[in-house]
Amino acid sequence: MRKTLTPETARAWVDVDLDALVRNARSYRAMTGVPLLPMLKADGYGVGALMVARALAEVEPWGYGVATVDEARELHVNGVVRPVVVFTPLVPTMIEFVNAVVARPTVADVEGLKAWLAQGVGPFHLEIDTGMSRSGIVWDDDHALAATRNLLGDAPGWEGVFTMFHSAEKDPAATAEQWRRFQRAIGALGRRPALVHAAASAAGAYGAAYAGDLTRPGIHLYGGRVSGLDSVPVVSVRARVVAVRRVSAGNTVGYDRTWRAPNQTTVATLAIGYADGVHRSLSNAGAVELLGQRVRIVGRVTMDHTMLDAGDLPVAIGDVATLFGGLVTLEEQAALAGTVSYELLTALGPRLPRRYPDHE
Repeated sequence: MRKTLTPETARAWVDVDLDALVRNARSYRAMTGVPLLPMLKADGYGVGALMVARALAEVEPWGYGVATVDEARELHVNGVVRPVVVFTPLVPTMIEFVNAVVARPTVADVEGLKAWLAQGVGPFHLEIDTGMSRSGIVWDDDHALAATRNLLGDAPGWEGVFTMFHSAEKDPAATAEQWRRFQRAIGALGRRPALVHAAASAAGAYGAAYAGDLTRPGIHLYGGRVSGLDSVPVVSVRARVVAVRRVSAGNTVGYDRTWRAPNQTTVATLAIGYADGVHRSLSNAGAVELLGQRVRIVGRVTMDHTMLDAGDLPVAIGDVATLFGGLVTLEEQAALAGTVSYELLTALGPRLPRRYPDHE
């Protein structure tokens, strides 16, 4: 595979199909039947939060979810006017910064709620812990629930309540139990806010069962495969071949000589490495698409380069390899790296240009 050389494509880059992303959002919305609160945290799972927000405007989401106030600020200063919810639990010292970017905080404990009601000026969402044991008011902590109920009273800013499923893709019984716990906690709070939400990507496979008033799709939007959902690939990571050499049987490749050629072969070097987000665990394990064929990563993945066993392919300097998003899927490469698709996407480094071919 060869592409016309441009400054963006001289070394390595990421191609993002925003039309595919919108298609995934539409299919999720059709499955669940309620408005979306798409997750744009970690710079839109590594593909560009602003571009994702602008593309998803087509599906009229209720708002967007981020993890940090800085992420909310980026959307705010660049003209995103839909609501933005910050899903890191509110720390009272951050209240003035949340207010400054007109974001919705998520409140996860009684002290945080007291501080927000004393200093906050806008809507907020309350988190209930139904089994994740990460953050939130515990679903059966009657003392904390009663204190929360008393503090909420008729607080006009209480816009939403939510929980996090821990095993929606793998454990239907546990998911049903978490939903039951969530409803019990909402009942203990005395009233229901306008927005109840629980379903992230995986829970969308249950249709409307756990949809509530909003859903929070993340990895599904970016092309990650989720059981029971229909998604298409969104992200392709490309790199140029910058060196080619024929090596004899017995020659070693890379640091620490971790790979030895079993026979004569061609080694192609790509201009991409772990500084760009190629996991070092892919050393002698990963696969790459080159000239329409799957080839193996050999030797150690280095900071700036990755070597391939190209066999007898007629590879030349300037050829383009696809690390995932082609013959090698995102999920397959993640499995070869011993991780999950989320980590491959969010590890993509800042020196990789993001290109949006259908939106240029």
